[in-house]
Amino acid sequence: MAWILHGAVLVGGLWGDSPRFGFAPVLSMTAWLVLTVYAVEQQLFPQLQARWALAGLGAAAILLAMLFPGQPLHVTASAWLPLHLALGIACYGLFAAAVVHAWLMTRAERHIRQGQDPHGGLPLLTLERLTFRFVGAGFVLLTATLLAGWLFGEALYGRAWRWDHKAVFSLLSWLTFAALLLGRALFGWRGRNAVRVLYTGSALLLLAYAGSRFVLEVVLGRNT
Repeated sequence: MAWILHGAVLVGGLWGDSPRFGFAPVLSMTAWLVLTVYAVEQQLFPQLQARWALAGLGAAAILLAMLFPGQPLHVTASAWLPLHLALGIACYGLFAAAVVHAWLMTRAERHIRQGQDPHGGLPLLTLERLTFRFVGAGFVLLTATLLAGWLFGEALYGRAWRWDHKAVFSLLSWLTFAALLLGRALFGWRGRNAVRVLYTGSALLLLAYAGSRFVLEVVLGRNT
């Protein structure tokens, strides 16, 4: 029920009579997507044990979105803009799911090194495969989002592509994830080094929109 109500609030905020968007709604939508992935995966892998941590993340994201609901979307923006934003949010969600799985993988590896019960959760190789599946899917969506912004920016936003903070951090995150996937395919990157690259790319992606919007909306108090 909480998941359904959370989703209804998100849909109303983005496609309602007065759609609004900002860093907090993005984080709330990302948390909802991660919870969705977790709910599905737990049916397949009951050993997953991150329910309370993710529930706390979802609750915090909802409260943050209530405090900072974002700015109204421009009336001159394209009707396709919400779809483009949804594509970007889905990208956020997939990489966030990859980060959660990487954290679970790191925790499982630490338990093995400490001699704890290795059967208390998912096998390490399964977690690794799931992590990189989410990275691969997120990379495809990130590529599509960047191409849409570059090719159809004027139609979507009323202005052509420009090299602002969002574009720079998005491109840096794309290059980081591309290096991670190439490194795994060509050199077999795995373990802690691969996780560090994943965390770096995810941090850059977070700064690309949510971070820059936080600075504009909260620190500088600007709408654009």
